[in-house]
Order: sequence, then structure tokens, then C-alpha cells
Amino acid sequence: MASRLYDGIHVRDSVQIAAKLMVVGPFGVGKTTLIGAVSEIEPLRTEERMTRAGAAVDDLSGIRDKTTTTVALDFGRLTVDDSLALYLFGTPGQERFAHLWQDLARGAYGALVLADARDLSRSFEALNLVERYGLPHVVALNVFPDTPDHPAAELREAFDLAPGTPLLTCDARDRASARDALIRLVQHLYDRLTEAP
Repeated sequence: MASRLYDGIHVRDSVQIAAKLMVVGPFGVGKTTLIGAVSEIEPLRTEERMTRAGAAVDDLSGIRDKTTTTVALDFGRLTVDDSLALYLFGTPGQERFAHLWQDLARGAYGALVLADARDLSRSFEALNLVERYGLPHVVALNVFPDTPDHPAAELREAFDLAPGTPLLTCDARDRASARDALIRLVQHLYDRLTEAP
């Protein structure tokens, strides 16, 4: 087959590996923003306007200005190099959409768990779900202007992270920072693969 010029929409002919990764975390943590910042294609978003009925069940503490919410998934793609493309699936953050996880997690190599250090407990459900589905993961604290500075050991203990699980910070709005977090996840997945007996 003749090589076609990469046009930003189609996957490069040189890509040998296409890896499905999940981007997960609590409601309003920045999953849609991260995928939008890093995706080389126009991201698929299933955002809907928030309603009064949803406000009755969704915890809006700390995110009162939020007007939309993901109701199914976000999807984007990042070609890391000539041979590797990442397909990014962002999950809804509310517990009422947790039933979508089974389908979204199928075939995923791992997950980037976005966490909010302003309220660590909001990330516990996402961490429980990645563990339930056996997804290797890294935890990335999304940086907000009022993010407190917690010691890494305190964060690791609060999230009950296994010793080998990476913990990092990122700015979901910044393409380079979001890309670095995803590359760290890929490195973690590769390390686990090469260390396996």
C-alpha cells in the first residue's frame, strides 16, 4: 500500500502500535480539558448542559461555575512518535455514570487518573474503579490556582498507592504537560511489561 501524507486526521502509516488508554477522575477535575489540550484530532465530546435535576445529585463544591458535564465519554488521539498512537477515552466523573466503565475499560492498557488535591476524597471512586478493572495506572494531580501543597508521602498514603505507582502533577490545560503525563503512563505500562516474569 502506498504511503499517504499524514494529514492530521488519519493515523500515520508508520504507526505500529495503537494503545487504548483511559483518562479518569472525579467530576470537574479536567478530563475533557486534558483530552482537548492534547488531541491531534478534533475531540469527540458528549457534553450536555447541566440541569437543575443533575445539580441535585452532583456535588458542585469547588466547581460552581461548571455548566456542562460529560454524559458518555470523551475521545481523542495523540501520536507520540512515528510508531505509537494513543487513543484516549475520557470517562464521566459522576458515580451515576459508573455503569459505563465496563464497556469503556474493555481493551484499555491502562489509565491516567486525574486527581484534585483540593479534595483528595473525590478521587477515591476513580481509583477504586481502575483497581476493580485491573488497570495499571498513574495518578496525576491537576494543578488548580488554589491547589494546596501536600507532601508526596501524604498523597500516596491518602490514595493508598502501591509503591510502584507513579504520582505526578500536570496542568490539564497545557498540551506539553498533558502529553508528559500520558507519556509517563506509557513508560509505566512498558516498565510493568518488561518486568513481568
